[in-house]
Amino acid sequence: MYATHPCAILLAALCSAAAPWAAAGTSEPIRALPELRAQDPARVVLGRALFNDRRLSRDGRQNCASCHQLAKGGADSVARSIGADGKANLFNTPTVYNSIYNFRPSWNGREFPPEHRFDHLIEGPALFANNWTTVSARLAQDPQLLAQFRDIYGSGPNAATVGDALQAFLRVLVTPSRFDRYLRGDAGAITADEKAGYARFKGFGCAACHQGRNVGGNMFQKFGAMRELPGLTGSGADLGRYQVTGREADRHVFRVPSLRNVALTAPYFHDGSVATLDEAVEVMFKYQLGRSATARDKELIVQFLRTLSGEQMPPPGALP
Repeated sequence: MYATHPCAILLAALCSAAAPWAAAGTSEPIRALPELRAQDPARVVLGRALFNDRRLSRDGRQNCASCHQLAKGGADSVARSIGADGKANLFNTPTVYNSIYNFRPSWNGREFPPEHRFDHLIEGPALFANNWTTVSARLAQDPQLLAQFRDIYGSGPNAATVGDALQAFLRVLVTPSRFDRYLRGDAGAITADEKAGYARFKGFGCAACHQGRNVGGNMFQKFGAMRELPGLTGSGADLGRYQVTGREADRHVFRVPSLRNVALTAPYFHDGSVATLDEAVEVMFKYQLGRSATARDKELIVQFLRTLSGEQMPPPGALP
């Protein structure tokens, strides 16, 4: 799914009963997070242990929490995380919070079938640089961990059981916000200025791409849709989805990031090139929307974006 002209799409959608959010039974482009479903506590506990287990990485120095730091909005506050052997990752680390609602797991939209969901993490040369045979053997040497796997799955650790446990843990990393309460009818959950910021967020066209229950994460978009963005190169992370498809039309195309917890996850964009939320909003206006706005307009939008931070960080179940 591509949205090459966000302003035009939004203006048409706002005037049409066929707007995507209207089809979902809501008058708003952003939807409240669904109620968290009960998870198998044993799988969550095991997944949480694996999330923090450095044996998953080849050199034993990294775990999921190295980059997805739960106390830092589910990211790590650096432009590009350091993985195995001290190699920098190609992309800025996206937040792990609410990641179960993204339609693709990565910036360039590379797909992984369910049975290989975590292959990119285990095998990625700038991530864990490992393999499932080694990971499974290491984990099986831990009697307590092995007993947990056998109690839950009837077998030891392998790609399927490790992946299922990690997925169970990811399902509790959901962060309802004040804005969700507002969407559910609590008019006092956000301030008048924050409501004005939301109105501007919709009116200027931001909600064309940042919509749905994850306020993004459900479509692709070219970075620099309305004006060529300076500094993008023809190689590396800047290629975006072109790395996956080889199609010229996919050059500089990325999965639209979720804006949930965006105030907590600086620096911004696929390369971590922008340090502050105010600057990120400025970049979006100039290059993504091709529009100008007053300083007050942008200030109000930033105030609205801060309402998307989870009210309980980390959420229940994230920590032992």
